[in-house]
Amino acid sequence: MIIDILTLFPEMFNGVMNKSILGRAQEKGIIEINPINIRDFSKDKHKRVDDYTYGGGSGMVLMSQPLNDALDSLTMGKNDCRVIYLSPKGNTFNQSMANSLSKENNLIFLCGHYEGIDQRIIDKWVTDEISIGDYVLTGGELPAMVIIDSISRLIPGVLNKSQSFIDESFYNGLLEYPHYTRPAVYNGQPVPEVLLSGNHKLIDEWRTRESLRITIERRPDLINQLFNREDINFKEKAKLRKLLDELLEDNKDK
Repeated sequence: MIIDILTLFPEMFNGVMNKSILGRAQEKGIIEINPINIRDFSKDKHKRVDDYTYGGGSGMVLMSQPLNDALDSLTMGKNDCRVIYLSPKGNTFNQSMANSLSKENNLIFLCGHYEGIDQRIIDKWVTDEISIGDYVLTGGELPAMVIIDSISRLIPGVLNKSQSFIDESFYNGLLEYPHYTRPAVYNGQPVPEVLLSGNHKLIDEWRTRESLRITIERRPDLINQLFNREDINFKEKAKLRKLLDELLEDNKDK
């Protein structure tokens, strides 16, 4: 996958995108991440890329010309290239979006700054307007990093084990169960006995139950979404429903 990032601050990406899992994925040639300076496309002799907003008001807006020329250059000869504008007005990013974006061959991230970008660029170029939450940041760079990290790990070959993301939070519709490592007892606190049993069926049941318990406590809105999913068969839903009823009954007794 090729990931192009249009930004005023390309240096922000060097320390994050070139380390750990993402760094190794680039070394292997699985993904290619290209931070590109929007100012490189400015025709202004001072490389200016912003101007005052029509109608008055505080703040500056990124102009059409450099953005349009940059997008023209990046999309030349490519079909169906998705252009993602990071904006607090966008749809809230979630795992379903991550799954969809991870299947693309080329993504372009457009990082806004100041009061945003000229609406004509959005109308002409942007295929996805995405927010990472209901809060405002100084620019689109940090949201772009979050989304790139999330989608990259879903690309085959990026993680060491093909199954390593399947059990994780949100991928299976539930929040993740607790993890423990050695020693078996630390400061008088033992690891749950079932995890030391070697019985993988019981361990899987414990993990599912714990995922359900944590989801009920912290994100109950995810429960209805889970039971509405078409990729979970009736037998699996019945098992989850039984565990859920047991947990709800236990909570009543407390």
